[in-house]
Amino acid sequence: MPIQVTCPKCLKRFQVSDKFAGKTGPCPNCKSQLKVPDKSEEVTIHVPDDGAPKDRTGKSVLKPIKRKETDVTKKGLLITGGAILAAIAVAVGMRLTGGLPLAGLILGAIAIAPPLVWAGYSFVHDSELEPYVGPELRNRVLICSVLFAALWLLYAFIPSYLFDLEAPSEMSYLVFGIIFSVMLVIGAFISVAAFELEFASGLAHAGLYLIATILLGVIAGVTFAGVIPV
Repeated sequence: MPIQVTCPKCLKRFQVSDKFAGKTGPCPNCKSQLKVPDKSEEVTIHVPDDGAPKDRTGKSVLKPIKRKETDVTKKGLLITGGAILAAIAVAVGMRLTGGLPLAGLILGAIAIAPPLVWAGYSFVHDSELEPYVGPELRNRVLICSVLFAALWLLYAFIPSYLFDLEAPSEMSYLVFGIIFSVMLVIGAFISVAAFELEFASGLAHAGLYLIATILLGVIAGVTFAGVIPV
């Protein structure tokens, strides 16, 4: 069996027959004299045993675990896109018929939440972690959707209570910005708790929903702030 030899001078690696074990000879590359190690000095590196059951050839009989992905599918895109288009159509219809009341805005926020929450999670989840799929994903999406929609209760009641307003739309743009920021931060914590996201990803997840609902409200003719009371 050949012996692996490394020249200490030029670091050239080569093999020699085991009959030269322990003998001295020239390096085929730099011609310097070197000693061929004995067989007892040869180091053999063994592959560590993984403890898995093996067949007659020594190969593992266990199949590797395939990673589940929750990337955006064609069906999911169609459902999400259809829901958004339907929401836009309803918003346009409401605008043409005189605007959307606050109750309608809240109902719309609830209806549009599940597809936006699902689509948002598909984009912001950590690809290094095993994603939620199936019933577990559905349940988390529904819980997160309800809590996201409930954020609009902060807009609907807190400013009116604190500043004695007749309607939330009478708040200033500064107050609306503060309320929106509070809603965004709370929404981020909801996303983190529901989907185990990083906080930055939670902000993006909640922001997608809040901005989408605001845009739909604007399309429907909702004025969120800046109305001067008569």
